Amino acid sequence: MPENFKLLAAYNAEMNRRNFHAARQLSAEELLKDRGAFFGSILGTLNHLIVGDTLWLQRIAMHPRQFASLGTVRALPKPDMLNQILFTDLDKWFERRTLLDQCISALMEEINDSELKSVLYYNRTDGASANKKLNDILLHFFNHQTHHRGQVSTLLFQAGIDVGVTDLLSLVPNVS
Repeated sequence: MPENFKLLAAYNAEMNRRNFHAARQLSAEELLKDRGAFFGSILGTLNHLIVGDTLWLQRIAMHPRQFASLGTVRALPKPDMLNQILFTDLDKWFERRTLLDQCISALMEEINDSELKSVLYYNRTDGASANKKLNDILLHFFNHQTHHRGQVSTLLFQAGIDVGVTDLLSLVPNVS
């Protein structure tokens, strides 16, 4: 399973780069324009991805293993709400996005099978306690990213910008 998570981390980072380069073709006004999406705008949805990733990585950072790869994430301010706009400047957004993607990739290199089977105890955004296997949390984590990046690529396409191929399989090498 760690190999699959490494692939998902690489896919995550690549698709985030593609969304960034596609979004750079739009004006700040177009990025902030309410398009009727769940998080309103393209930038609103991109910010939600950072908020969600930050919250999950900070929860994972509380794992008894104290993953070294998450040291930087521990120091980040905890987002207040899921629709919080942390960045209105796309370049600043991408700086944070790149930092998080590097932490995610490093975590996938650091984590092992026994840790994936361990239980993570955390509090949800509504304050309720939860306890789930780290493996299942990571499945949700990567699925959540793919879901919202899909929304971003749709919003970009509706704005006349094609992100290109977004299939995970495009990153899987052929075998002989």
